[in-house]
This record gives sequence, C-alpha cells and structure tokens, in this order.
Amino acid sequence: MLQVLACGVVVFPGLFFAFRRILPSIFKQWTDADVVLVSERLVSSIHAVMATTVGCIVVASCRGNVVNDRHWLAPYFVIWYGVPYMAYDLYAMYLSHYYRFQVKGHEDYKRHSLRTVNSFVRKEFLLVLHHIALLTVLLPVTLFFRKDQGDFFVGCLFLTELSTPFVSLGKILIQLSLQDCRLHKANGGMVLLTFFACRIALFPYMYWMYGRHHGIPLYGVPFHLSLAANLGNCCILAPQVYWFVLLCRKGFRLYQRSRCRGDAPSPTRSATAAVTDNTKGE
Repeated sequence: MLQVLACGVVVFPGLFFAFRRILPSIFKQWTDADVVLVSERLVSSIHAVMATTVGCIVVASCRGNVVNDRHWLAPYFVIWYGVPYMAYDLYAMYLSHYYRFQVKGHEDYKRHSLRTVNSFVRKEFLLVLHHIALLTVLLPVTLFFRKDQGDFFVGCLFLTELSTPFVSLGKILIQLSLQDCRLHKANGGMVLLTFFACRIALFPYMYWMYGRHHGIPLYGVPFHLSLAANLGNCCILAPQVYWFVLLCRKGFRLYQRSRCRGDAPSPTRSATAAVTDNTKGE
C-alpha cells in the first residue's frame, strides 16, 4: 500500500494539486494561468531532481561494466516514476496551455473541448511527440528488449533532466518579476551549460563508454550497434539539438535587440528567457 501511495501516479498529480491550492493564497494577484504554469514547473523540477539523483546512483554503480552491470533503480524508476510522470506532464502542459489562452480571452477557451486539445497538440507538437515517444519506446525497451543489459545507459538518460530545474527556475523568476536580479543571470549560464552537457554532449559520451568497453574507437561504435539503437538515440538527440539551437539563436537576438535599445543585458540572461519560451528541459 505504501509503495502504491509513493509511486508517480499519486505523487506528481498530488503535488500539482497541492501547489495549485497553495500558490493562490501566497500570490493573490496571480491568474489561473500563472498558478498552473508555476505549479507545473515546480513539479517538473521535483521530478528532475529525483531522476538526476537516480541517474547518478545508477551510473556510479555500473561504471565497471557498462553493458552487464545491473542496478534495481534503473527499471524501477522508469516503471514507477518515469512513465507516470510523462503521462501526468502531458495533462499539466495541456492545462497550462488552456489557461494561458483562456486568460487572453480566446472564445474557444471558455471550456475544454476537442478543439482546445487539438490546438494544444498543434502548438506543442514537438513536446507532445517527445513525451509520447518516451511512453511508447522507453517503457518497452527498458522492460523487454534490453535483455537485462545497459543499466548504465538508462542511468545516463536520467541525467538529461539535470537542466530542467534551471529552466524552471528561470521561468519562475520571470513570473516573480526578478529577471533583473543576479540569480537570474547566473541561472542563464547554468541553463546553457547543463542543457548542452546533459542533453547533447551526453550522447557522444555514452558512445565513447560503450566503445571503451568493447575496445573499439568512438567512430566505430555506430557500426557496432544495431540500426534500431542508433535510430533511437538519434530520435532522442534530434529535438534536444533543435531546442538548443533555438535557445541560442533567440538568446542572441534578444541580446542584440537590447543593445540597440542601449540596455545590454548579460547573454546568459537573454538565454534564460529564450529557453523558457522554447523548451521545458525533460
């Protein structure tokens, strides 16, 4: 019973509901859209801290033999927390989208309908596709197709969540009108660093570790892996590269625009604003 109560099916919606109750009593001027957005970001950060912690434990435990070493947290976290979180987050993202447009006075958003759901899917297609792919690919691969191998690499994938708390913090600071503080500028640097290191550079690192285990050079690893493994990694990596390019381009534009107005902020500050518009982190 305690295990059921502690699993992600209960924990993440429960936290989301609690934040939606608590935040309006603290920030009375906030709209429903503000409350839902910050609640979603807080829950995302909590999940990210959990996933990163589990990833560090699994990676540290399986470094000796990256293919055959096992750790019980690798499949357990995916089943009990990863999959429930992805399903919950789709719903939370839809609510955030719904209330954001409702506050703006859109006629279609007076009530929930298939039209509002369709609008959400079209506007957030890449994020929705990313979540659905993890639900339909990550779970069966973790449970059935790995042949009890590769816990190290599952742990590495958990580490991709490291950037999420910084992305969420940037959005929350903007929500609190603290975008001019030093914390926001420093957070922008952490967004760039963690996003690149844990969502892009992590994939060459996993290939290098695999090659070291088998005694083959990095450039030969793709030819040693199956086509399905390479395609799966590309499908996960591609949107990360796309989001990172968007954040860099938009951050640069914001920085240039501010310089033209005679108010040149730190590039990292502009990057934080950009990333909170373009991605959630994972």
